[in-house]
Amino acid sequence: MKNKLEILPFVDSPEKHAKFDEVVAEYKGVEGALVQVLKKTQEIYGYLPLEVQTMVAEALNVPLEEVYGVVTFYSFFTIKPKGKYNISVCLGTACYVKGASAVLEEVKNQLGIDVGETTKDGLFSIQDTRCLGCCGLAPVMTVNDDVYGKLTPKEVAGILNKYKA
Repeated sequence: MKNKLEILPFVDSPEKHAKFDEVVAEYKGVEGALVQVLKKTQEIYGYLPLEVQTMVAEALNVPLEEVYGVVTFYSFFTIKPKGKYNISVCLGTACYVKGASAVLEEVKNQLGIDVGETTKDGLFSIQDTRCLGCCGLAPVMTVNDDVYGKLTPKEVAGILNKYKA
C-alpha cells in the first residue's frame, strides 16, 4: 500500500494517520466493525472522501464497494468536508408549516451558500433535515448541538454572528 500521506494530500498531520492506525488496530478482525471504524475515522478526518474509504477498505480487508455503500447509506456519514459549525434547518411538517423554508432561505442568503455546501472559510455548512424532534419549538434550527426554536428569518443573522465571533 502507498504511504498514506501520498494518497491523502488534504490531511493536516501524521498524527491523524497514527489515530487512524489505532482505530484499525482496535477493530481489526472484529466482525461487523465497519460502521464503528467509519464513525471514528470520520471523527479523525472530518469526512470520508474516497481516499479515506479506500484506506478503511484496505485496512479491514473489505471491498471498497461495501465501504462506499455504508457511507452513502447512513446520513451521519459525509463524503464532503463540513464546516466547523453545521447548521441544520428542520423542514418537517410542523416546522415547514410555521415558516422553516423562509428561515432556511435566510441562512443561505446570510452565508452565500446552498444546502450541502460549506463556506469558503470552512466555518459553516448547511443541511436540511426532515425532523429534529422539537416540533413544539417549530420552526427549529440547530448549530452543532445548539437548538434554536420558534425562529423567524430576522433572528438568523444574530445567531450566525455569535458563531462568527
